Amino acid sequence: MKDVEYCFKGENRFYWEVMSLRVFISADIEGVAGVVHREHTAREGREHDRARMLMTGEVNACIEGALMAGATEVVVNDSHGTMRNLIPEAMHPEAEYITGSPKMLAMMEGIAAGFDAAIFLGYHARMGNDGILNHTFHGGVIQNIKINHRDMGEIGLNACIAGVFGVPVVLVTGCQHAANEALEFMPMIETAVVKQTINRQTAKHASPQKAKNLIKQKTVEALSRLREMSPVVVQGPFRVEVTYLHSGLADAAGILPIVERVNPTTHRFETDDFVAAYRYIRSLITIAGALS
Repeated sequence: MKDVEYCFKGENRFYWEVMSLRVFISADIEGVAGVVHREHTAREGREHDRARMLMTGEVNACIEGALMAGATEVVVNDSHGTMRNLIPEAMHPEAEYITGSPKMLAMMEGIAAGFDAAIFLGYHARMGNDGILNHTFHGGVIQNIKINHRDMGEIGLNACIAGVFGVPVVLVTGCQHAANEALEFMPMIETAVVKQTINRQTAKHASPQKAKNLIKQKTVEALSRLREMSPVVVQGPFRVEVTYLHSGLADAAGILPIVERVNPTTHRFETDDFVAAYRYIRSLITIAGALS
């Protein structure tokens, strides 16, 4: 892909500046239009292949919008479940994509300091909030995650990881509750609401084509406002509390020596490094998830 030339005016003269625009997309599935049930999201689900098709379509619309906005590189990280959901034959040819697991940075694998913008596509609200299929990383394990006494879902945690690398999140797509959660955390962000949650497993959707058109439009708008966006920068030390759905999960995850058990269902640990905190959280979920 070639760099893009941007024209700007100064002192009554026009100048051309060659710039690169690198975009990172983290793609989940629960926030995709048409997805409402475990049969869509689970690998063995009867409608999983349909959901994969819908997810890939929305990802491609986002890639198209990024290219229209001048992106010179687009990298997509498959961020749901087994992280083998994107359909290779259907992927936009101008983007690279990361699939498979485990990944050291899970949903944010591939993020780096050289990216100019991050987009969270198909995201959902955190566990305990309203929102279609709401959960935090693993619906069978996690009740809540707090960092420095603030409840955090995937939107907030992943935005902080992007911030570690100096990358602003410019767009979140999903239901209205995911959009509101993103706006609470990042007030300047663009959102694309492709469905309206009615309850946790029921939603009113835009058609696939309208959802894709909206995502493409919002991607262009978000990247056009890139100079207004700032990375989420959080300062340590970080006091992390992970609360599980039941005490047996805490029993299993307690094997990780960094954690202190503060009640039957909650572990606590502290670190000065947010990436380390994220990796500890993911490790606790992996250990506990073996029992779920």
